Amino acid sequence: MSIPTARIDSVCVYCGSSDAADPAWLGAASRLGAALAIDGLRLVYGGGGVGLMGACARAAHGAGGRVLGVMPQFLVSREIVLEAVETVIVASMHERKIRMFEEADAFVVLPGAIGTLEEAVELLSWRRLGLHVKPIVFFNPGDFWRPLFDLFDHFIASRLVPAEFNSCWRAVDRIDDVIPALRDMPAGPAVAAVMRVVA
Repeated sequence: MSIPTARIDSVCVYCGSSDAADPAWLGAASRLGAALAIDGLRLVYGGGGVGLMGACARAAHGAGGRVLGVMPQFLVSREIVLEAVETVIVASMHERKIRMFEEADAFVVLPGAIGTLEEAVELLSWRRLGLHVKPIVFFNPGDFWRPLFDLFDHFIASRLVPAEFNSCWRAVDRIDDVIPALRDMPAGPAVAAVMRVVA
């Protein structure tokens, strides 16, 4: 019997907001945005027009895709709202993360820094707690995320989480493999609804 795969309409992309990022990563973000649009998948992202997030959103919009940005009020001037796409302004980072989670059926983590890491770790924590079973794929160019994956292995070796934790996510080296990896991950019912926690 085959295992059902996830039904996906909207994909949330977490990624860096720095324009100084590696041009290859910016290009990969653009290719992902265009690929989502071509595949008929809506992009949900942090709402900014800078860095990898801006590159991904502009490409998705430019390819005729649906895009939803979610931006907290205090970041509007810093991350420069991309006015060409639909953007929801929320009150706080907590509200932003919950809204992005609720709007998405799957998640992609591109290279980023503290903010991206925090979003990814919270998403994995919710998965570990049984709050969702949405697919999670890391784009891992040049082993960018290897230190994080090594930390996960350290948790497992220390018997703090079971080895099955590493089945909660996948990593791919090529941006063209992101969407197929999302679609290939098994689906299942969430154990509980994520509680709304807004500041």
